[in-house]
Amino acid sequence: MHNMLASPNAMLRLPAEVHVQRRQQLLDALPEGGALLLPTANEVVRSNTTNFPFRPNSDFYYVTGYPEPQAWALLKKSGPDAGFFLFVLPRDRTRETWTGVRHGVQGAKSEFGADEAFKVDDLDRELGRLLEDVDQLYFAFGRHGAKERRLHRILDRVRTGRKPALGPATLRDPAEILAPMRLIKSEAELAVMRRGVEITTEAHIAAMKHVRPGMPEYEIQALLEYTFRKHGAWGWAYPSIVAGGANACILHYVRNDATIGEGELMLIDAGAEVDCYATDVTRCSPANGRFTAAQRDVYEAVLGVQERAIESVRPGFSIDEMHEVVLRELTQAMIDLGALKGDVEGLVESKAFEAYYPHRTSHWLGADVHDVGRYRQRSGPPLPFEAGMVLTVEPGLYFPPDADCPKHLRGIAVRIEDDVLVTDTGHEVLTDAIPKRVDEIEALRS
Repeated sequence: MHNMLASPNAMLRLPAEVHVQRRQQLLDALPEGGALLLPTANEVVRSNTTNFPFRPNSDFYYVTGYPEPQAWALLKKSGPDAGFFLFVLPRDRTRETWTGVRHGVQGAKSEFGADEAFKVDDLDRELGRLLEDVDQLYFAFGRHGAKERRLHRILDRVRTGRKPALGPATLRDPAEILAPMRLIKSEAELAVMRRGVEITTEAHIAAMKHVRPGMPEYEIQALLEYTFRKHGAWGWAYPSIVAGGANACILHYVRNDATIGEGELMLIDAGAEVDCYATDVTRCSPANGRFTAAQRDVYEAVLGVQERAIESVRPGFSIDEMHEVVLRELTQAMIDLGALKGDVEGLVESKAFEAYYPHRTSHWLGADVHDVGRYRQRSGPPLPFEAGMVLTVEPGLYFPPDADCPKHLRGIAVRIEDDVLVTDTGHEVLTDAIPKRVDEIEALRS
């Protein structure tokens, strides 16, 4: 079923040449006179003088691999100063005594491949100079707050300076060229994602073995996140959900502070993040080791729908088409369980299913948990699956305690989620080693 992790620190970082190749691919995709500008995140205050752990902006890190806050990256297609530029925090012995050694300007060039690097304090002057002969600038306006206001000031100075009418005439969304790249995963990216899956597998199995009635949800959360860090992950890819009983009817339940009761299911939605790549897995298991009859009925219904949905993942199919099939199958399951009455088509048309299934079936997965990339083409039809795409498949059924459904279903919630790679001939379930069949789950505790 499952092997313990053999090498705790294997493949935790993408090779540096991967970022070099990405930058060249982006430069090739830029139009003549074009440039791509990417800022990373700043540190965020948690309280007073304490910050949240820093996590770089996904686009920025995807292109540069640079791990420090406040930095900017510029890729410039043409002109006498074309190339890759980084603006970074400088070395500062006093600050480094408190917060750790910085790479600085020299490190940005020697370790991260910048053709030229500058102190971030010099951004206004140096970026303005570099943008003077740029015609089209790719920058994600609407996503960077104060950085956008700073860029506006820089562009205003360029346009009204000694050489008027210079600077970008057109602003474009970098998602035009970045999102399609990020949507198709390379073998190097998949190796990192598989590492995240190995760690997540270890964590989910440990949690299913460990849970007992009377245990606080946060104890399971602690076990999950300990396992992530123990094996070298950055930590969680999103706040871990550990929901006992009816708490699982809250889709993004993250309080994790209740006591898991006798006879309740425990829903865990948790995944490790490795080198900025997410894993996203949901499993349900009984706190006392055995499913009740009602829990088994709901669970088997969701599992059957999920397994058939996974079988539909192949080149040419789409997330939208898969979701439509899942809606009909889950609606039929709601009828069979006695939660809805009527015919499937009518109940789907009226959206009656939303009382017990209020979310989508799938999303892209990669450097972001809900990764970038369109779900429909600009012309309208759904975007077809291609080899290299990674997505989740996560149907569920949720019967809140006050639901208008048979009493024996109330308080039961089941979601089953796997991470699936589209291959040339079909698919691969990356998270297949995490038990999800009833007999497998019960066997963990026997």
